[in-house]
Amino acid sequence: MFAAVLRLTVAALLACLTFAPALAQDYPSKQVRIVVPFAAGGPSDILARVLAQKLTARWNQPVIVDNRPGAGGSLGAGLVAKSPPDGYTLLMMSNTHTTNESLIPKKPFELMRDFVPVAPVNYSDLVMVVHPSVPANTLKEFIALAKEKSKSLNYASSGPGTPYHMAGELFKAMAGVDIVHVPYKGSSGARTDILGGQVQMMFDAIPTMAPNVRSGKVKALGTSGVARSTVLPEVPTIAEAGVPGYEATIWLGVMAPAGTPKPVADRLNAEIAKIVNSPEVKDAWAKQGAVPMTMTPDQFDKYLRADIEKWAKVVKISGAKVD
Repeated sequence: MFAAVLRLTVAALLACLTFAPALAQDYPSKQVRIVVPFAAGGPSDILARVLAQKLTARWNQPVIVDNRPGAGGSLGAGLVAKSPPDGYTLLMMSNTHTTNESLIPKKPFELMRDFVPVAPVNYSDLVMVVHPSVPANTLKEFIALAKEKSKSLNYASSGPGTPYHMAGELFKAMAGVDIVHVPYKGSSGARTDILGGQVQMMFDAIPTMAPNVRSGKVKALGTSGVARSTVLPEVPTIAEAGVPGYEATIWLGVMAPAGTPKPVADRLNAEIAKIVNSPEVKDAWAKQGAVPMTMTPDQFDKYLRADIEKWAKVVKISGAKVD
């Protein structure tokens, strides 16, 4: 009896080993959908469409983008979490989702329980700017001013829980300053008010704010990455300008529903890595201040868990909430 069970077990394992490569080889055999949980026209939507176009060409199978905005990215993510784990419904996620693990604990899903990491896509830095009326021309001068005038300075963001908001809260915590957060419904309103002087400081996307920096409409005090931006190379990083260790980027990645076969996730990872590192895509993204990210699914898993932990600490310290 035992020998018969053993033979069946071995046969099943051999069948799985044989089936796994075949599964990846046959994938995809029909349309693939990339769900973007944000509105059309935004960075994640634009980049998802680049991936969709390139994957369609490589696979000779249609890859479409499906925008499902709402609830800070949780609506679309919840839809993907409930989809069949077969690799045909994917989520274009961002660091908003890792932050939401702390900001919105009562969601219908948990990121690391209900999804499997597939691949990162790219990252881009932010720039910290102040209105010209602010009597500070360097980051250290601004920190000294903020400490002298505690709670009298404010900073704008595109809304609670967004990367712009979290970048500001991380700065406050690491610089030891108390600056009042002024949330807006989107970055355009915040940008209008920093240019008009209604608010003193803001973190914004580098390509969007760079023209205003060059024209003198705002002063750039630092960028948020580990290295200087290729778009604003004359501006030091916040880490080198006075807050060692500071880093707050916007990054995008792809996840699939939990249970998606590993060979399928590995195939997707390899295809996405080839696309984001192709000279055409790299050059186009460089002009927008975006840098390709390449990791294995296991490396991306560790990266996500570390990011969730990092922003959980910031959320706790800041007391940030999403209504």
